[in-house]
Amino acid sequence: MKILLTGATGYIGMRLLPVLIEQGHEVVACTRDKKRFEIMESWHDRVTVCEVDFLEEVDSDIFPKDIDAAYYLVHSMSASIGDFAEKESLSAQNFKTYLDATDARQVIYLTGIVNESANLSPHLESRLNVEEILAQCKASLTALRAGIIVGSGSASFEIIRDLTEKLPVMIAPKWLNTKCQPIGIRNVMQFLTGVLMNEKCFNESFDIGCGEVLSYQEMLQGYADVRNLKRYFFTVPIMTPRLSSYWLYFVTSTSYPLAVNLVDSMKVNVICRENRLQKMLDIELIPYKEAVKMAFRRIEQNMVVSSWKDSFVSSLDKRTLEENMEVPQFGVYKDRKERVIPAGELPRVLENIWSIGGERGWYYGTVLWKIRGYMDKLVGGVGLRRGRTHRHDIDAGDALDFWRVLIADPEKKRLLLYAEMKLPGDAWLEFKVVKKDGQNVLKQTATFRPDGLAGRAYWYAVLPFHWFVFNGMISNILSYGAGEKRDYVSVRF
Repeated sequence: MKILLTGATGYIGMRLLPVLIEQGHEVVACTRDKKRFEIMESWHDRVTVCEVDFLEEVDSDIFPKDIDAAYYLVHSMSASIGDFAEKESLSAQNFKTYLDATDARQVIYLTGIVNESANLSPHLESRLNVEEILAQCKASLTALRAGIIVGSGSASFEIIRDLTEKLPVMIAPKWLNTKCQPIGIRNVMQFLTGVLMNEKCFNESFDIGCGEVLSYQEMLQGYADVRNLKRYFFTVPIMTPRLSSYWLYFVTSTSYPLAVNLVDSMKVNVICRENRLQKMLDIELIPYKEAVKMAFRRIEQNMVVSSWKDSFVSSLDKRTLEENMEVPQFGVYKDRKERVIPAGELPRVLENIWSIGGERGWYYGTVLWKIRGYMDKLVGGVGLRRGRTHRHDIDAGDALDFWRVLIADPEKKRLLLYAEMKLPGDAWLEFKVVKKDGQNVLKQTATFRPDGLAGRAYWYAVLPFHWFVFNGMISNILSYGAGEKRDYVSVRF
């Protein structure tokens, strides 16, 4: 079958794509930016990439007409606080226009559980509204309604992970007692593929969960049990939704808009109706703790396929990214450093460059980087906690602490980062290996384009710190791991 997959670079989409290919389907993968979509060599005859933004004017000729079924995996919850519902509605309407021009017989929509209709959060109301729009498509709708998805890289799981790993004692809001029915990502994949072109599922909605009803506190405690961590929880009534949002924002890696929307949803019980689809498809449900164990095994094995943090809507949009792809040469301040790479050490140095940030850190001035991250959080920025998705692999579009990867070109040995921290201007950080007098030379360039007098004052205020930090960084990139016996096979150069 030919399947249209929207949200192909998103958290669910990147996991669903290889499953569909393995099952023998041909996939038309939709993404807002083709440059972010990497097609494996073995996929070339099975995957077509289609660049489309469902928030923009519809061009119905962009899709092939011979589509059999479509997955709608688009959402805007982390993009903004106030207008995401309007964006989600527009996106769904435009998708309907696209799909109605094809031969598709089914559209599959992964949404949220909406059984407490009188108390729905704006996020869940928006999800229900999108479901109603998709029900008007010529193709039959199958809606799968899920609560928290437990899997490495999902926003909800990463928040649970952050809270439990970092806080031995949690003074938490009363919504920690709210009930939820989570589901493991492996089960989600089974349900998504199990309903595909299954006529018994046409024009139906199903709640999917793991079979256990847990409070958020029980989920945190369950994670702690799996990790053998001793944790203590105290709930207080004074934590308003606004205070709760700030609490999540400062303690975890989530963005503030996502924190607000998640807190709104966490005030409502999210419990499944009878999971009749599980019986229909004969799927063995994975208990919550086992789902946590499976997620953590993938993290330890460096097998996180995708993360919510890598989505453009968690920070920049595609146009902003493209505008900053070229580093300006005039009207900017630059800090340039060069070092000769010792003979035979190029693979090690390249691995160090590709492993920067996240757990590895920034090679020098760790305390200063952390302080800068906290300062960024205080003024509403993304901070350092986003980390990175993979320990060594890195691709254009990835989030990297408070940077966004613009260019990651192994052949040209170039890594270009754009700052998403709050700044009175724009900032880039570039690493590039060039040949000079027969030797490999690492060039490290920090570029800052100031915004008015405030930007110029900022540059001169941090200049003394730059001298230490950037000198130390390039020196330690060259020296890190020197003399060790290392295997560079996992890094893609």
